Amino acid sequence: MRTTQRRRPELAAFLRNRRARVTPADVGMPPGLRRRTPGLRREEVAQISGVGVTWYTWLEQGRPINASAQVLDAVARTLRLDPPEREHLYRLAEVPFEPDPGCLTQTVAPAIQGVIDALDPLPAAVYNSRYDVLATNPAYRDLFLVPEAVRIGVPNVLWTLFTVSEEACPVVHRERELPLMVATLRSSYGRHVGEPAWENFIRRLSAASPHFAEVWASGEVIPPGPRVKTFRHLAVGELRMTSQSLSIDGMPECRIVVYTPESEEARGRLGLLRETRQRLWPPSEEGVAEIVRQWQTRQWQTENPAP
Repeated sequence: MRTTQRRRPELAAFLRNRRARVTPADVGMPPGLRRRTPGLRREEVAQISGVGVTWYTWLEQGRPINASAQVLDAVARTLRLDPPEREHLYRLAEVPFEPDPGCLTQTVAPAIQGVIDALDPLPAAVYNSRYDVLATNPAYRDLFLVPEAVRIGVPNVLWTLFTVSEEACPVVHRERELPLMVATLRSSYGRHVGEPAWENFIRRLSAASPHFAEVWASGEVIPPGPRVKTFRHLAVGELRMTSQSLSIDGMPECRIVVYTPESEEARGRLGLLRETRQRLWPPSEEGVAEIVRQWQTRQWQTENPAP
């Protein structure tokens, strides 16, 4: 059975199920007499959504009709679909799904913070698809939060790597690694073209770093994936590490990134970095949280200018 033929019955069943959950009282309608359905009637969904009764009936019957994003959004609001259900509706109707603008997650739950803390001494962090740093563990801060990066005060990996001096940059082989990261960013950007938060980020980083502007203009695209990278730290030297990305349930476009040593030598140096933690630079968790708070405030002010 073709994919489209399989999706239509699923779409019909999904709409019927969700329609049955919504009562007239939920949408401000009187219950009426002789109501045989547990939820809204088809004609009521059509009326509230502003679509034709015949069109909605055909949609719920799984007939091969076209649906626009605007119409699906209206139906989703009427049926009170949450974000995952709305995305599911789009997929079944074979309409490209676009998340709400500016919906990138900017906070993590304590349970996720606990996961990355438990990975110590392996450096681990939570990134969103724009490379904003949402959470870190102590080992990550040991390795990456050098004084110059903290002074920059922007908890975004790309912003730091493109604006920090070459001497302070923790990434070895910048000329190879940074274009790969920009290509990964562009693979996510395709889902957010035109969104103010993304466009402002690209514009501001391009202004702050001509190198980023040049690499961005190349148009290369690659998906996130495991990478072997070499990092440097003033206290322990170079560490060759593998980065691995793990998805997080309930946090779309976010991932846990974990760095594991590629050799016993790198593992030993990572351990040494942990042992000397109190004598090195790394700021406190409260200090990191304050940096993140200030950055998010500046982001909000940029994306929501005063009238």
